[in-house]
Amino acid sequence: MSLDALLAEVDPRWHGAGEDALDDALLQRARSSRLGRRLLASALSDGPAAHLLAPSPEGFSVLVARWNRARLSGLHRDLGVLAYAPAIRAEVGRDAVKRIKTILGSSYLLALDRSVWDAKVDAPLQGRLASTLAEALAAGDAFGPRLFEALELQGRAELQVWARQREPALADWAQLVYPPVDLPSAHLPEKPLLVVHTHHQNRAVAA
Repeated sequence: MSLDALLAEVDPRWHGAGEDALDDALLQRARSSRLGRRLLASALSDGPAAHLLAPSPEGFSVLVARWNRARLSGLHRDLGVLAYAPAIRAEVGRDAVKRIKTILGSSYLLALDRSVWDAKVDAPLQGRLASTLAEALAAGDAFGPRLFEALELQGRAELQVWARQREPALADWAQLVYPPVDLPSAHLPEKPLLVVHTHHQNRAVAA
């Protein structure tokens, strides 16, 4: 993957902040010139893309091609489903369970699979997850979008905490394709997270 293709996927809000942010017209001009792309990449390599753009034998191309936006979204979604397993398993209302199963599809089984994770968490965390799930269920027709938003944010948090230690280049890339935002606290143990990550990585490699 070329540098201009990579920059095209980076959320524009990473190119500065506040009064220092580039306006849309200037950003487009920078992306359309070789010097501009080099300057944008240099700024990112000194900040949020320090690991992704660091010199390496493979460079960033293999990682970025493997983890395109759609695959990252799927990984985040499933990590979010697993992270919300304590609340999903605790929901016993017939209508609520039916709605959750309909929205999540086959990912619902991931939340129930005790061979992946026993989903035992402390009471405060159980309460936070249950409260967020209940708020989504109370949103009526907006239930699906509200639930997916919560799952994706949680999944992003889980991947960031793990990848910062294990695959920092992936952490950089998974952060850059979304706008800067405060993420919730992560809580998944490494072993169940690896089950989901490995599954998605194997699919990406085979694609």
